[in-house]
Amino acid sequence: MRQVNMFEQKGASEPLAARLRPRTLEEYVGQQHLVGEGKVLRRMIEQDQVGSMIFWGPPGVGKTTLAQIIAHQTRAEFMNFSAVTSGIREIRQVMKEAEQNQAFGGKTIVFVDEIHRFNKAQQDAFLPFVERGTIILIGATTENPSFEINGALLSRCRVFMLKPLTKSDVKEVLRRALYDSRGFGKDASGQSSRVILDDALLDQIASFSNGDARNALSVLEMAVLNGEQHEDGTVTVTQETVEQCTGKKMLLYDKDGEEHYNLISALHKSMRNSDPDAAVYWLARMLEAGEDPLYVARRVVRFASEDVGMADPRALSVAIDAYQACHYIGMPECSVHLTEAVVYLSLAPKSNALYRAYESAKRDALNSLAEPVPMNIRNGVTRLMREEGYGEGYQYAHDTKEKLTDMQCLPDDLEGTVYYDPTEQGLEKKYKEWLEAIKDWKARHRD
Repeated sequence: MRQVNMFEQKGASEPLAARLRPRTLEEYVGQQHLVGEGKVLRRMIEQDQVGSMIFWGPPGVGKTTLAQIIAHQTRAEFMNFSAVTSGIREIRQVMKEAEQNQAFGGKTIVFVDEIHRFNKAQQDAFLPFVERGTIILIGATTENPSFEINGALLSRCRVFMLKPLTKSDVKEVLRRALYDSRGFGKDASGQSSRVILDDALLDQIASFSNGDARNALSVLEMAVLNGEQHEDGTVTVTQETVEQCTGKKMLLYDKDGEEHYNLISALHKSMRNSDPDAAVYWLARMLEAGEDPLYVARRVVRFASEDVGMADPRALSVAIDAYQACHYIGMPECSVHLTEAVVYLSLAPKSNALYRAYESAKRDALNSLAEPVPMNIRNGVTRLMREEGYGEGYQYAHDTKEKLTDMQCLPDDLEGTVYYDPTEQGLEKKYKEWLEAIKDWKARHRD
């Protein structure tokens, strides 16, 4: 007799993501800024006081799931509506049913998935019914509703922005899939089954999903179904299986461990060594392993001032532009913007004069916290302060022909200390010459 395996259970024909869809807020993972204890959306759902709203966020973060949780917990009639397959005629039919329900004192919630796919005429068809309170409209969209939903309809809806799930959120979803009876938790005979899957592989699947729980569950399902099945009913999933299911090699990377710091160090030092090839390689290693592009962008911004600085002041602007691009469009599109910044910084002339200046000043600042501000550069904003000498002897540089004065600005004990010592690299050579001219002018006028 053929053995029935754990994947031939009731409901197994449904995708894993559909079987595991949370049914209550307690099962829901992520979006704690909206559905955490005491948060506004959670209170609205628990008190059955849901109004028209738009769920805006990337794929696989729980927009449709939230709508279905509302459907289970509300006393209203709930109608599921797809913007992909429905037109004006279907909208009118649903609105007719909603009006009949309202006549008997009932409420109707209409959920429209991918509402941004509706054209203006289709969206306008909802407007009078939302205005009259015939329906409560809940829309889900991956696009910015400010651009994709007409203003009149949008003004009558509250927008809730859903964030990409964190890696820990996705791992929680994956673990539930392994042990929940709706997933791989039991076989057809009702006995407990288990999937042998290293936690490191769960990490890699979670990273690969890029915050999309549906994608992560699809990869897990494919990996388990293609894993090595044993006579005792267990299934072993190997790294090779996961790589085949994702269509890419899973890179060794732990965003919370040593390899994280090793790779960012490799990127930083490759740029410092003016090696764009190595820098782009280490950049790709991080991004393709699932590193947050904004983390890399922040490190690039730091590098622009720490290792390039005044040798090319434009470097900081390039780095900031790359950060903004990452923030606006995310992966994978922003990879090319980070590459541009990394190559630019690798080729830029190098100077750590700004870094050395601050570190030197920091040491003195920590050792001389009580050094008084010279009286001449204190701000004498009251008469008493002016009588005490605040601002006395202050020289306003703009009143001079050279826009320079010989006024002392450091505390007495630090007078003459040099923190910024420019190099002759790139444009910093020009700034060094200008600084030397300033210091020479001040020395001559003091003498």
